[in-house]
This record gives sequence, C-alpha cells and structure tokens, in this order.
Amino acid sequence: MASVRVGDDVIDRDPAVQELESRTANLLGQEAGLFMPSGSMSNLVALMTHLRPGDRFLAPRHAHVLSHELGTAGWIAGGIPLELPWSHAPGVPSVADIAAVAAEEADQPAYYDLVTRLVCLENTHNHAGGYFIDWRLAHELSDAAHQAGWAVHLDGARLWHAAAAQSIDPAQAVGGADSVSVCFSKGLGAPVGSLLCASRGFIDRARRWRKALGGGLRQSGVLAAAALVALDEELPRIDWDRRRASLLAKALREMGLRAPEPATNIVLASPGPDSRWSASDLTQAWQDAGVGCLTMGTAVRLVTHRDIDDRALAQAIGLLAQATERFS
Repeated sequence: MASVRVGDDVIDRDPAVQELESRTANLLGQEAGLFMPSGSMSNLVALMTHLRPGDRFLAPRHAHVLSHELGTAGWIAGGIPLELPWSHAPGVPSVADIAAVAAEEADQPAYYDLVTRLVCLENTHNHAGGYFIDWRLAHELSDAAHQAGWAVHLDGARLWHAAAAQSIDPAQAVGGADSVSVCFSKGLGAPVGSLLCASRGFIDRARRWRKALGGGLRQSGVLAAAALVALDEELPRIDWDRRRASLLAKALREMGLRAPEPATNIVLASPGPDSRWSASDLTQAWQDAGVGCLTMGTAVRLVTHRDIDDRALAQAIGLLAQATERFS
C-alpha cells in the first residue's frame, strides 16, 4: 500500500484501481468493474442503475439490501421491495417463487400497477448462516427472471466462500446474474473495498451514480493495493474458513449448544430448547470472555476469517467453553 503508484481515479483513473477492476471482472466472468468503498454502496449503485423510481424489485427475506442498508433501496434508488420466502433452502427462493410473481404481473396489468424490473439474490446469505446458492440453481433463478423480462443483481459480498464451498470458479458462482457485487473485506481481509461488476455499458452508467453519491475516489490505489494482495494471498486459502467453522460448530455442540453444520464460514449457535438463557445472554457472556460475536435473531453469530488461524480457534473454543458452563 505504501509503495503503490497512484493516480487520480476521478480524472484520468488510478492504475492500481484499474488493475483491480479488470482482474476482478475477469474472475467473475464480467466485462468491467467499478471500485467502491463498501458493499452497501455497490448494491445501492447497482439498484440505481437497474431501476427507475417506483419500480419493484424482488429479494429473499432478510436480504442485506432489505434489512441492513438503511432502506436506501427505497428512499434513494426508488425501488419498491417485494420479499421472497426461503422456499428452496435457507436464504434461497425457488424458481416457482419468481415464476408466480411473473405470472401475477403478466395477468392483464393496469397502467397504474407496479412494474417489476429486478431480482436481487444474496450469495452467501448472511441471515441464513452463510448458506450458499447451488450454482445450477443460481442459473435457473436467473433464467426465470430473464424469461419474465427482469434483470438479476447478485449481492456476492461472500461469493468467494460460496465458490470455495462448491469447488467452483467465482465466475460459475455468479450464476447468470447481470450484475454482481463482491467484497474484499469479507474473508479476504482487506481493510476496505468492494467491486461492482457487469457489462461495460452498465458500469459506465454506474460510475455516474457512484459520483452522485459522493464516491469520487481519487488516490484510491492505496486501497486497491490491499485488495490485490487479498486476491493473491487470501483467496487461494479461503476454504480454511469453512473448515475452521465446522470445527467450531462441532465444539459448540459438544458444549450442549445448538450449532448446525455451517455451509461456509458463519456459525449460528443458540442455547438448548430448555435453557432459561437467551441468545443475547449468550452473546454477552462470550463477549465478556473476549470472543467477538453478535446476536442474530434467536442465535449468536460467529464468523471464521483470515485472522483466525488454528491457534486462535483453539483459544476461542477454550474461552467459549469456560463462559458457556453457566448456561448448561
């Protein structure tokens, strides 16, 4: 980061940013990319590019664009959300869900009815405990949306983990989406940064929206350099996160807690059904013991990542065990 050659990305582009955009777009099978400070901004810019004010978009229940981005999909992008159920798997709607909305909309719509333009998917789905969309289903969901005349945006903040869990290339995990956002600070460990990838024409339009939102990043090569290191050093070994998450979940079950086998690198743990303690109580006890975690609904969310090696995992499990004794 200290030695990277930088430019002005607003005026004549920054060479490191251009390298990151090109390289990531190639990894995802897309024509072009656009660097942004965060995944939330990438998603918002994508929606602003796909939608016109008053257009409807579909997204699975508890998707990040619905629950964790301050409602900007509505009050800035102007989109009207319709929540899809988790009919196929945790965090994953079914082809039938999309087809049902399409059939309803095609049934003699009036001029004043909502018009759907977009389906937003999330891979992996945070609230579903990092569950990923099977790459074959991802293509089927995209095909269903395209048959209805709708575009598809993929919130792929953790797409790297979805690809690793299926032993496929990231481009294959994109699954036919028209645009995709990925994060460099999720699992890969860069300090900041996200990228929106799509066709060249889409990215040209998206660049204007990024600027309108205040995202004119000038000597941003210092940030792009960290993301490039993340791609070089962390992406090849990212599947270790899932393996360590599996070991963590097993240890939690041995402590008497409910902790389903994680699909990727997110572990959701909760007290047993007869416990008088809540997930919030468990979160507080674990935080007091020195283990970072968050309450998510009725469960506690723990995430393995590049800073958690085998030694750190063993230390965390020991601290968790000591703090959990009071919940038995």
